[in-house]
Amino acid sequence: MNEIANGAMGFASMGFTVALVIAGLIAWFFVNRASVKASQQVQLLEALLEEQKRQNALLRRLTDSVAGKEKADASEPENKDFTHLIPER
Repeated sequence: MNEIANGAMGFASMGFTVALVIAGLIAWFFVNRASVKASQQVQLLEALLEEQKRQNALLRRLTDSVAGKEKADASEPENKDFTHLIPER
């Protein structure tokens, strides 16, 4: 009779181990999935930052060229304290 109890205990232990491994794999899947999504979002944010830097440079060149034309048209001195005060995000 004792051999049956020991055999049942071995099956229960093995079943518990299998359930624990399956739960660990499921947890690993969701953590890995969240990590991949976070990496993709970081890549998108970096691409947006590069695009914004290019747009800021283009805007600065445009405003400098317009300011150069205005400077040639008007020979009076201007106060340009806040000309290049465009905050970087």
